[in-house]
Amino acid sequence: MELLSEEAIVRELAEVPGWNRTGNEIATTVQLTDFRAAMLFAGAVGFLAEQANHHPDITIQWNRVTLTLSTHSVRGLTSADFALARRIASLR
Repeated sequence: MELLSEEAIVRELAEVPGWNRTGNEIATTVQLTDFRAAMLFAGAVGFLAEQANHHPDITIQWNRVTLTLSTHSVRGLTSADFALARRIASLR
């Protein structure tokens, strides 16, 4: 996988509302109704991640799920990060 250019990152980020960039990662936090909903959402994200063979870092805090994406093998952002972010956005 190739790292995206700065211009491509800006363009891709505009296509995934709610995701923010910090350095070589993009992240979003989703607030749900309760812990059960957070766990179900995290499970759905896990299913999509397995399908894509691209796995986010997931933090669950009662009704909030924070997802962080980066392509660790190239130490930055690739098209795989944004493709998964778009699929995750479709869960909302």
